[in-house]
Amino acid sequence: MAYEYDDQNIFAKILRGEIPNTTVLETEHSLAFRDIQAQAPEHILVIPKGPYVCFDHFANSATAEEIVDFTRAVGQVATALKVDPGTGGDGYRLLANSGRHGVQEVPHLHVHLVAGRPLGRMLREA
Repeated sequence: MAYEYDDQNIFAKILRGEIPNTTVLETEHSLAFRDIQAQAPEHILVIPKGPYVCFDHFANSATAEEIVDFTRAVGQVATALKVDPGTGGDGYRLLANSGRHGVQEVPHLHVHLVAGRPLGRMLREA
């Protein structure tokens, strides 16, 4: 399946500097910024700078450098926020929606890092 990237999506505009953001971390291949509709005290979006629609598109098409950079950016954000259990934080949740059933609203890969309060169960048993 071919992915069609919409270069007019909000994250593409943020990457081009057309829309402001509150940057938490910027690396060569990734950008992390505060979600304007935060669901917890810490709610950060981490996005690759490349034109990837969703996680499988990124995992199957990105370069090794992009994948490593993105993965490390997520870890660096957790550490910077002091929510990572390795440094005494209380933990966090990562969430990446993909496609219609995943309720993906912006067609650019983004991971939500949510922390700062108990988050409860992610899914209930059927």
